[in-house]
Amino acid sequence: MHYALNLRTFFYSHYFHLGLRFAAGLVGVTIIALQFTGMAVAMTVCIGALCTALMDMPSPLKHKLNEMLASVLLCTTVTLLISLCGPVPWLLMTMLVLVSFFASMMVVYGKKSMPLQLATLFIMTMSMEHVMTVRESFIHAGLFLLGSVAYLAYAMALAWLLRHRIKQQVLAEALFELAAYIDIKADFYDTRYNLTEQFNKLVRHQALLADRQQASRDLILRSHQNRKDAIVVQVHVCMLDLYEQILSTHTDYALLRTHLADAPVLRTLHDLAYKAARDIESVGYAVTRKRPSHAAISYAPEMEALEAAIAQLQADADAGKPAGEALAVLRAQRNKIRAIIRMIGELHVASQKEYEGTPFWVDADMQPFLSQQKYELQLMLSHFRMDSPIFRFSLRVAMAIAAGLAVGHMLPYAAHSYWIVLTIVIILKPSFSMTKQRRSDRIAGTIIGCVITALILKFVDYTPAIVGILILATVATPTFIYLRYRYAAIAVSIMILLQMHLIAPGNTSLITERLVDTFIGAAVATVFSFVLANWEYQTLPRLIRQVLDVNLRYMQASFELLQGKSRNDFPYRIERKRLMDSLAGLSAALVRMLDEPASKQRAAEDINLFIVQNYLLVAHVAALRAILRRHVKDIPADAVNAMLAHSHAQVYLTLSRALAQHGQPIAPLPAQPVPTEPPHAEAAVAWPGWPVVQRRIRLLQADADKIVVHSEAIVHNVSPN
Repeated sequence: MHYALNLRTFFYSHYFHLGLRFAAGLVGVTIIALQFTGMAVAMTVCIGALCTALMDMPSPLKHKLNEMLASVLLCTTVTLLISLCGPVPWLLMTMLVLVSFFASMMVVYGKKSMPLQLATLFIMTMSMEHVMTVRESFIHAGLFLLGSVAYLAYAMALAWLLRHRIKQQVLAEALFELAAYIDIKADFYDTRYNLTEQFNKLVRHQALLADRQQASRDLILRSHQNRKDAIVVQVHVCMLDLYEQILSTHTDYALLRTHLADAPVLRTLHDLAYKAARDIESVGYAVTRKRPSHAAISYAPEMEALEAAIAQLQADADAGKPAGEALAVLRAQRNKIRAIIRMIGELHVASQKEYEGTPFWVDADMQPFLSQQKYELQLMLSHFRMDSPIFRFSLRVAMAIAAGLAVGHMLPYAAHSYWIVLTIVIILKPSFSMTKQRRSDRIAGTIIGCVITALILKFVDYTPAIVGILILATVATPTFIYLRYRYAAIAVSIMILLQMHLIAPGNTSLITERLVDTFIGAAVATVFSFVLANWEYQTLPRLIRQVLDVNLRYMQASFELLQGKSRNDFPYRIERKRLMDSLAGLSAALVRMLDEPASKQRAAEDINLFIVQNYLLVAHVAALRAILRRHVKDIPADAVNAMLAHSHAQVYLTLSRALAQHGQPIAPLPAQPVPTEPPHAEAAVAWPGWPVVQRRIRLLQADADKIVVHSEAIVHNVSPN
């Protein structure tokens, strides 16, 4: 279950606070407007505030101002254009189609432009029902602008006052997702779970975790001047270091299950991971409550049981029983678990005191870690081509809205074309899988919302109570829109229907008409989801090339750090983030493809294994780094560096070969000869870390070889067309 759906954390999450902020601003603007004018004018002001509120998301202050100001200007312009065109039906239809197309093209600017597209299409839909004179159109647009600016000022003032609180909430969400990630890893020790399915689940969650960590970076690393900010920076940095340590715990789970299937030590390892997840959650709980976190979980019983199991395996090995490999793996896991427990302790300490300065890389350029916000016209124009998925999506939306208007005009009953169009706008998304999910949530949510509204109107004949329910629905709508859209669809249906009832009471056909219009809009959106469709397999070659290209750079930075050529781990962290982001993008595309028709799915199993193998390379590097850190005082540097150089050359050539399969040949490793034989290291045999490093390097090279195999299979099965 999502952490924010748990009552213990729901009221402290930024989702609930967004709902409160949204409702308070909307209701406040409307009540103030009602003090000076009538209901009709107040509703126009309210809709202006509503469109701006759709852009009210957790963002850095500068980005938030740009996003909300863009919504104010764009939505006001659309309101004016649609109102001016209203008296001329053919001109209105033409403008609706054009606005739909260009609003959908804004998706080219990334995920954060999606609410702006929705706000633009929403106000276009709300403006199309009214026929006004030129003077009335300008007055209407002015009132809309007034509501927009009022909410903008309110939201920015609140965001500035609560800027530290929002950082805490977003950081806490990243901590909760990290705990959920460990819960998945805990089940690797449970023989009831299939290893392949667990890997798939882990990689899927990796995409969500990467998104939450990026949201935390964007808010926390942009501005951190005061002592309170230093706390969230320190917790954030500790969280990322802990995440890398958790990555290093990947091991040969199949070997452990084979040798220790009936031994209680697997349960012990599972319980240790489960406790670690709860320990991290406790930090998240404390952060959401603006309190310091203190360790309250004891790992001592499990660690004692683990030591006893290792001692028993050692005795078995001494007695000549085949326990050597399992013993080596178990010892390595014991050392990593100790490091994780120690780092969780550091996470608690990081939340307990205010720091004089921000404990982060001094004078480092944070831009590579942060999302960039660039709204350049040239970027949109570059997508005006038929092979662009965004261009095809925009055409699809424009055609669907034109069809919806035509259907609404031809229906024999008094259909509300704007409701049909609004349903199309909400359902039709850039990918088929997103459209499919949104259609299901929209229909189910509308039906449930209409039933609830009918019961309210039948049994609650008291206006203050209806207004109270309306306010609750207004809070719930933005709270669940990014959390569970089906709940948001229920809330928004109740909100809009109750508003219409208060404005025009006595309309008995109100609910029935909305249901019929919703089904019509859903049907039109479904039909057009197949028109000029962009199937996920068409984007897979580009995403795979990107993963391989970034992985090469990551390996270069990793081995430079491992060999001591670079003392600063900043470049390594940048490349690791880029690789995780690219893997998350490919994983998300695979999940969407599996939701498409079977005829449009390509090489799903090989792509899944390709993602897993790339993920394992990151885990092996993290493990090597942890091993070398643990033995930093007695390490035979020359022998180990020679082995690392040989491994680096082999992995680099292997990944280059995989990239060449996708039409992008890479030159050999620059300025460094490629060793043809692994280095001899007789002098290092006595070093206790030598066999562990050797084993991890063998696993690293083996997984790199598997990447080539799966890459070749993908090339053969995924058509570039």
